[in-house]
Amino acid sequence: MNNTYADLVKQTFNFPQEGFEVKENYLEFNGVDIKALIDKYGTPLKLSYLPKIGMQIKKAKKMFATAMTRHRYEGKYFYCYCTKSSQFSYVVEEALNSDIHLETSYAYDIDIIKKLYARKKISKETYIICNGFKQKTYTSRIASLLNTGFKNVIPVLDNKEEIQQYKKSVKVPFKLGIRVAAEEEPNFPFYTSRLGFRPRDVLEFYVDKIEGNEDRFQLKMLHIFLNKGIKDDIYYWSELNKVINLYCQLKKICPELDSINIGGGFPIKHSLGFEYDYQFMINEIVGNIKKACKRNHVPMPHIFTEFGSYTVGESMAHIYSVVGQKMQNDREIWYMIDSSFITTLPDTWGIGERFLMLPINKWDTEYQRVVLGGITCDSHDYYDSEEHINEVFLPKLNNGEPLYLGFFHTGAYQDQISGYGGIKHCLIPSPKHVLMNYDKNGKLVDWLYAKEQTAQSMLKILGYK
Repeated sequence: MNNTYADLVKQTFNFPQEGFEVKENYLEFNGVDIKALIDKYGTPLKLSYLPKIGMQIKKAKKMFATAMTRHRYEGKYFYCYCTKSSQFSYVVEEALNSDIHLETSYAYDIDIIKKLYARKKISKETYIICNGFKQKTYTSRIASLLNTGFKNVIPVLDNKEEIQQYKKSVKVPFKLGIRVAAEEEPNFPFYTSRLGFRPRDVLEFYVDKIEGNEDRFQLKMLHIFLNKGIKDDIYYWSELNKVINLYCQLKKICPELDSINIGGGFPIKHSLGFEYDYQFMINEIVGNIKKACKRNHVPMPHIFTEFGSYTVGESMAHIYSVVGQKMQNDREIWYMIDSSFITTLPDTWGIGERFLMLPINKWDTEYQRVVLGGITCDSHDYYDSEEHINEVFLPKLNNGEPLYLGFFHTGAYQDQISGYGGIKHCLIPSPKHVLMNYDKNGKLVDWLYAKEQTAQSMLKILGYK
């Protein structure tokens, strides 16, 4: 019986897969020699492979183009990047290289927009979709963009009172969107999303507050986002069709309305067993919108998406070393890593997220069931199951080099939730961060973006100067 780790993977999945292959017993990520980076920088290590961002955008654009051609769809498609997934300049600017637009969620995002414009990364024609529940600090910044000539800034109204802020502060004609509150899944604690208008209030609000003011502001977009993402089930199609039908109703009395924003929600690979038919889902979305519009005799809208995790998630990996093994009882073997899951991958602790985890080395070694432990003193700092199975299997340790582990497709939200730098649980330092991209000569190069946090930097924050 074959019982090496390589045998386990090949018997369980189709392997190698896009982005992952083993050469000379070492795992490579998108062709990157991870072991060479470990030898150069050590662990713990965060790796950002920036070319993946453009690859994801190109893939989505191509699939929407294919669907629109197939259905002879008459509207256009606009790809927006959801900045809250990762606001780092190297991410946003890499995404903008693929001719996209942006979505914001808080006041300080608008300061990023101004910086990008000053760097000539965007123009005043770029669509900036402004989402979220907005305080005055946010609405005043949005008004500033509009008043200085950003023609395609679209504040998406989250509630009925928000429009008053723009009436007071915007001096030029501008476009508006309305977010429609989605019904939550049956197992969710609440019936309806806290974000957006109740669907039954939208028509009345348009007639009372927007209609007749076309010289000042126009309703251009209906927006929806479902927390569970874009999935082929009755719940998703029911909620999407509610908004499509609402668009058709509004379009008959609001000729300026010309866009539907379906938000984000494309899943990314968190297991070698991941299967998702992106093209099928896009075909169905485009087809459903067209059918409803034909049935109601209204023009087909432009389609906007706001992909965040899909854009940046698969570009990053976290690399750790196993620094010790502990046998705590007859069944549980602990592998202790040189960092913390709570501080570096907070979704594993906060919402039970599971990332794609693979060893970097020792693929020719026998494997065993283990539990991974972080080095904080918190009992919740562990990782004990994969997305496809409620267990973790890894190569056995031996007297050779340490076992290195990679958690892949970790590029969305983890830095934002854990806080980049700053103070971490148990004062565990943030790991060093390496970026990789192609230079002007087409050579893949790496550079250190951030060093590992020092004791001195944390003590200064804590007031021990």
